[in-house]
Amino acid sequence: MAQDMATLLSSRRGHPLEGVTREPLAITDLQVLLLSYRLKPEEEWPDGDDHFIIWQTTTVIVKLFTDAGLVGIGGASRYSGPERMKRYAEEVIKPSLIGKNPFDVEFLAAGKCAHGAPAIWAAVDTAMWDLIGQAKGVPLYRLLAIDNEPDPHVPVYASGGEYSWKPDTRFAGPENLIDEGLRHKAAGYKAFKFRPGAGFQKLGIPMERHIANIRRLREAVGPDFDLIQESNCRLTMEQCLQLAPVLEELGFLWWEEPTNRRTEDAIDNYLRIKEELRTVKVSGGEGQPNRGGLAAWVDRGGYDIVQQGCDDAGVTEAWYMARMAHERGILCCPHSWQGGMVAIANAHLMAAIPNRLLLESNMTPNPLKEGLFTEPLVVKNGYLDIPDKPGLGVELRDDLESEFPYLPGNWNRPDE
Repeated sequence: MAQDMATLLSSRRGHPLEGVTREPLAITDLQVLLLSYRLKPEEEWPDGDDHFIIWQTTTVIVKLFTDAGLVGIGGASRYSGPERMKRYAEEVIKPSLIGKNPFDVEFLAAGKCAHGAPAIWAAVDTAMWDLIGQAKGVPLYRLLAIDNEPDPHVPVYASGGEYSWKPDTRFAGPENLIDEGLRHKAAGYKAFKFRPGAGFQKLGIPMERHIANIRRLREAVGPDFDLIQESNCRLTMEQCLQLAPVLEELGFLWWEEPTNRRTEDAIDNYLRIKEELRTVKVSGGEGQPNRGGLAAWVDRGGYDIVQQGCDDAGVTEAWYMARMAHERGILCCPHSWQGGMVAIANAHLMAAIPNRLLLESNMTPNPLKEGLFTEPLVVKNGYLDIPDKPGLGVELRDDLESEFPYLPGNWNRPDE
C-alpha cells in the first residue's frame, strides 16, 4: 500500500483525496481540551489602541477517536470563546459525527467554520485530516500537495514587536523594537514582524515618531534582514499614505492589514495603498473562516499575500483559499499566532502549497507553543522541519489539563 501511495502522491491530482482509497474507519468519540497558561508578571505584554494587557494564553484542541484505535487532533482559534466552542462541539458536532468516516471530511466538516461557537469546526476538520494521514501512513503535507513537490523544511518569521507608547508604563517602549529585531536576527530568523505599539492611536502618537523609530530599526538590523509592518487595521487612510513611501524606501517585505478591512470601501482603500507601493506587498485575510469571505479580495487583487489559517478555517478551507490565491498569482503566509497545535497544521499547509512564502511564529511568551507535544517543535536558523510521520506527525503529551488548567474569562484586561 505504501508503494501505491507513493506512486499516487507523485502524480498530478485535482484534489488531495483524488485517487486515495478510503480506509474502513469510524469516529467513536470527540473530546475538547481547553488549556491555559497564566503569564508571569514579567511576561505580560500590552496590546491595541486601548492598551489592554495580555495576562494569559489559551488553546483549544479537539481529539477524535476511532474504532481502529487511531486518534486525530486539531486546534482552533480561541477568539470565538473557548467555553461556548466546547459546548457546541459536545452538543452539536459530536452526535453528528459518531459512526462517520473521516475520509468524508469534505461533506462532514469543510466550509462549516464561522465566527462564534461553530469556529470549533476548524479543529474538527484538522483532526479528520490527521486521521486520514495516519490511516494512509503518510504525512499530511504529502496529501495536500497535488501538483507540486512539497517541502517540509518550512521558513519561519519572528512575529512580535509588542510594546507600549505610554511613558509611565512598566512595559518596554518603542526603542525595544531594535533590541528585539537584533535578537531574532541573531537567532537565525530572516524576517521580523512588529505592531504599531499599544496606545498608538488613543495617545495621539504622531506618525513621524513611528517613522523615526522604524528608520532606526532598519539601520540597526541592516539591509539583509526582512522587516514586516503589521498595522492590525488600526491606521487611517491619511496615516497609511504617509507611511507607505517610507516602507517602500526602507525595503519592507510586506505591510499587513494597514487599515480597516470591514468598511464598504475597504478593498478600494487597499488598492489605493497598493498604488503607492512598488515592491512592498500588502497582506491580509487572517481570521477568514471560509472562501466566501476572501473571494472578492482575491478576485480584485486587494492582497498580494493571503493569511488565512487552519485555526480559523480548518485544513480543507485553508487549502482551498491557498489554491484560490495561487490561481491568481497571490502568495500565502498563514496567520499562526497561537499555540503549537495551530502551528503544526499551518506548517503542513505551507509545506504543501506552491505559493508559500513564510510561516508566522508567535514570539510572545507561550509554553503552549513548545510544550504540547512529546517531541517539541523547534525552529532552527529560521526553519521548522515537519516530522516525517503520518498525519500531523505529532503526539500530545499526557496530563496537559493538569499542567495547563483552563482559565475562564478573557485573556486581556484593561491597563489600570
